[in-house]
Amino acid sequence: MPRRYLALWFPFLPTDRLRREGRIPASGGPADAPLVVFATVRNALRLVDCDQRAQALGLTRGLTLADARARIPSLIAIEAEPEADEAFLVRLAAFCDRFTPLVALDQPYGLLLDITGCAHLFGGEAALQAMIGRWMKNGGLDLRCAIAGTPEAAHALSRFGAGGIVPVGEDEAWLRPLPVAALGLPPDTVIALSRAGLKTLADLAVRPSMALSARFGAEIGTRLRRTLGYEDVRITPLRPPPACVVERHFAEPMLDAQGLEEVVTRLIAEAARVLEQRGEGGRAFEIHFFRTDGAVRRLFLETGRPSRDAKAILRLYRERIDALADPLDPGFGFDAVRLAVPVCEPLNEAQQTLDRRAVEDEAVADLVDRLVARFGRDRVLRFVVQDTHDPRREARAVPVAAAVSGIAWPAPLPNEPPTRPLQLFEPPQPVETLAEVPDGPPLRFRWRRVLHEIARAEGPERIAPEWWRDGPQPPLRDYYRVEDAQGRRFWIFRAGLYEGGEPPRWFLHGLFA
Repeated sequence: MPRRYLALWFPFLPTDRLRREGRIPASGGPADAPLVVFATVRNALRLVDCDQRAQALGLTRGLTLADARARIPSLIAIEAEPEADEAFLVRLAAFCDRFTPLVALDQPYGLLLDITGCAHLFGGEAALQAMIGRWMKNGGLDLRCAIAGTPEAAHALSRFGAGGIVPVGEDEAWLRPLPVAALGLPPDTVIALSRAGLKTLADLAVRPSMALSARFGAEIGTRLRRTLGYEDVRITPLRPPPACVVERHFAEPMLDAQGLEEVVTRLIAEAARVLEQRGEGGRAFEIHFFRTDGAVRRLFLETGRPSRDAKAILRLYRERIDALADPLDPGFGFDAVRLAVPVCEPLNEAQQTLDRRAVEDEAVADLVDRLVARFGRDRVLRFVVQDTHDPRREARAVPVAAAVSGIAWPAPLPNEPPTRPLQLFEPPQPVETLAEVPDGPPLRFRWRRVLHEIARAEGPERIAPEWWRDGPQPPLRDYYRVEDAQGRRFWIFRAGLYEGGEPPRWFLHGLFA
């Protein structure tokens, strides 16, 4: 199937956004007054964007704000907000997710959609283009769009041509009349081409590519091939395409919460069947709710192990819905729902063991997934081991669903007591000690006003600071495993040495079970 791309260009996006958001000052003049956006350029306030009314009156980008006000006293001028324009364009990209999951930004003020295999779901390419045009017009946005066989061809037609739909295989015939600026070359290169008499893509197409590359650089040949449809470099979408996608589009907006859950239930069952055919299970599930007003609401579900159990996934969905601080507001209704599985892993059917331990493990994993859905990903944690000898950094708490390194917990030595206690104090608690020799284990120590007589001691285990870490490092530590006369076992250490400097101090770091 040949690739098809839809380019959307919003030529007046900054000013359209300001009018859409109601940012026009009440004292600035009538609602239909020309609107411009300015910024500081070359130590002067200059116009960086103009709406249609301002352009019709002769204002252009680069004109100083003072000159513009002198020409049109009723002009409304607002300072540029590039971050807000970028965020608004990203929201438009999220809106276009309902048509295809492959949506990329096409700066300035544009989007590129890979609609290969998607257009028939909306009645064909012409119907899809008309539908998007109506949506944008109803939202107060001026739009230029084109469909072609490569991203560059669609981009050039939407910005430098009349737009439209290029039939498959006819990209060159449609693109040849366009100016050389449609290639997106630097301005100085465009000027040099024009001075050489090369003003259209047709002028470039009849010239030998080697001669053009030798004079104007190799980039011109690459861009010409892509724009004329001879070379297709696919877009890089904002969001990587999920491994599995199922969706439903409604002829009438969906308002009923019960009906919405039934749709989600069917989508989950359909995704489970697809995953079963592949021998896979999902680790993450993302449900998109597309409202008729353009808003998009997403729910993200995670599991601690690969799963395609439709009932378990539906329970997680209900837990997530019940835990929402902001309820799922349908507004004027949802017109589409999509279930995506962005993370999949191999999953084979497990045989139940006679001791039913597999059943218990499944029940525990299901409980953990429900807790994550209820309280959030970062509130249900587990401990993983780190590749370090420093006991303060040996264990780290991470979300249950997070991917971790393959480092395993060290196995205990056979017939030997554990080398590390189960409980550590943070920070270690200071103790008063009496040692027989300066560098030996203590004979007794006082902790929390209780004196402990040492009956047995093992050590020292010397742990030096990790020299490769930046910042101040703690002093060297000598650890001892000690047992008092009552059989209680402690993990204590001496921080520092007796050779010069401050005298070392003793601390209790942990308790053995």
